[in-house]
Amino acid sequence: MKKLFMLATLAGTVSCLCLSSCGAYFGDGKYEHAPDGFFSDGNYKYDEILEQDFCEVSETPSSYFSLDRNTAGYSLVRSQIENGYKISANSVRIEEILNYFDYDFPAPEEKAVGVSSYLSSCPWNEDNKLMLVGLKTKYFDLGDVDANYVFLVDVSGSMSGDTRLGLAKKGLNYLTDGLGNNDRVSIVTYASGVKTVLDGGRCTDNGKLEIRNKISSLTARGATNGGDGLERAYKIAEKHFIEGGNNRVIIISDGDFNVGMNNKEQLKEFIQQKAESGVYLSVIGVGMGNMRDDILETLATCGNGNYAYLDNETEARKVFSEELGGTLKTVAKDAKACVTFTENVEKYRLIGYDTKIISEDDFNNEDADTGELGSNLCVTALYELVLSENSGENGSDKLAQTEVRYKDVTGDAEINDSVSCVINLSSPSSDDLNFISCVAEFGLILRNSKYKGTASINSVLERLESLGGYISGDVYKQEFVTLVGKASESGYYENAEENT
Repeated sequence: MKKLFMLATLAGTVSCLCLSSCGAYFGDGKYEHAPDGFFSDGNYKYDEILEQDFCEVSETPSSYFSLDRNTAGYSLVRSQIENGYKISANSVRIEEILNYFDYDFPAPEEKAVGVSSYLSSCPWNEDNKLMLVGLKTKYFDLGDVDANYVFLVDVSGSMSGDTRLGLAKKGLNYLTDGLGNNDRVSIVTYASGVKTVLDGGRCTDNGKLEIRNKISSLTARGATNGGDGLERAYKIAEKHFIEGGNNRVIIISDGDFNVGMNNKEQLKEFIQQKAESGVYLSVIGVGMGNMRDDILETLATCGNGNYAYLDNETEARKVFSEELGGTLKTVAKDAKACVTFTENVEKYRLIGYDTKIISEDDFNNEDADTGELGSNLCVTALYELVLSENSGENGSDKLAQTEVRYKDVTGDAEINDSVSCVINLSSPSSDDLNFISCVAEFGLILRNSKYKGTASINSVLERLESLGGYISGDVYKQEFVTLVGKASESGYYENAEENT
């Protein structure tokens, strides 16, 4: 185990920029003590998560949920652990932790999405099984179409500091590096008021120099008029709209809207209307203390968007350089899944996606607004199964049928499409599933989930050690090992097998 920790520590590429070992930064140069090791809520708000219970197949054979590839949940968990806080349970969106990593799922050959399936035992409940549905999206070369991007940057006083506006600037510079000569960039800022810093700049060599200079000049002060900022950003995006192109607003903020349109319901209605314009949205969160995760998640969910959280420069590089296509190019719009179980399964529970459950009617409705998936990304859905006593005895070892529906937007026009796969008792396991089970078990521990069974950090660490060769080739998986080790050292989760 020590060897694996050394490998992960020596990688050193994903170390976090810690703010303080004893408090939360509130943007004014002060720290607020976090009592009893808990991250101070302050104005740091998450939507409440109610975990899904087991469903009886005889009563509810099908499971429906919206698909996206948001990763903010992992970065938020990492930031809390790195800063010495006990995890806020509502910050643990397990699907966003699972989906942070890349896996060896088969890529689609023709369609925008490919689906595969795997099966293994359940580490925290030896009587049950884990069933993995793995999705891989199509690779799309951003250079194949012209782009129209609006950088919408929060420059209010709460954004002051290297871990807020400083990270925003670094991320936007990474993004600018990857743009083509025919792409256009606009920059809008908002604080007490709204300012258009750049209107439709070309991404030639000279144009990129101007874009970087404009980014460099940004400073933070004032209140937070995010609603008017969004209004201006979409107006400029529509002004420079490219038919058949990649049109997107990229907002970077701590989400603390305190002037003008500033509640979730107002923002939800506004952003849903703007989503109909054909302009997509990328939401990038920064900061701690007064960071409004609930606001930013609402914007991404309702605005045909994705959501990531930057807690260090390496994450900024990952989001804006390494995964640029996934961040900036949607290949599957209104993506959703249906998993229908057979009589070989008695009960099932979807792990995560608690805020993304949809109805059968929404699954069958082509106009239902569900999630978006970017280019060349992996998406994971994990189920815990209780098999029937007589499973497989009726001559069939089929456990479930999975169908994924979406609108393919890789061409000039949207095409309704779907893919499916069958999961059997004989479906193989894989190193990916073994690692995913470690991540899921860790998430159950952090949430102190009533479904965690015999889960323990020691069990997670032992299984991660057995995956040393698999993990050694991926710096982000190495970082996960280090993160689990730090959580263990904190002492907060020593009695994880006991519900409190």
